[in-house]
Amino acid sequence: MKESNGIIIVFNPDLPRHLKEIEVWYTSFVLQQRLQDSQCLLIAHHKPGSGTDKEQLHLAQALSTLKLIHSNLDDDPEDVRTEFRKYLAKVVSSMFERQDQEEMSIITQNFRNL
Repeated sequence: MKESNGIIIVFNPDLPRHLKEIEVWYTSFVLQQRLQDSQCLLIAHHKPGSGTDKEQLHLAQALSTLKLIHSNLDDDPEDVRTEFRKYLAKVVSSMFERQDQEEMSIITQNFRNL
């Protein structure tokens, strides 16, 4: 995976192994790509009728600064859509910032070479 701009990790909070695996996914996909936490979105997808308590989700410390949304497309599809749009706006903003930095670096380097 090269030059990623964002990562979305979707997991089932009802499966204890997923809570352990998302830390590995975070390390493998977010940290290795040197992405900012704002470029990562965690989605805890609840199956309809699962009865999972959204407040009782215990994530690893490394994941505590990431944006976490709970989804259940039967109950709140518009909330998921809204949060996804916010995340996408952050990723696009990050892309433009990185592009601006790269362009400024090229301009600065060209002036030094004159």
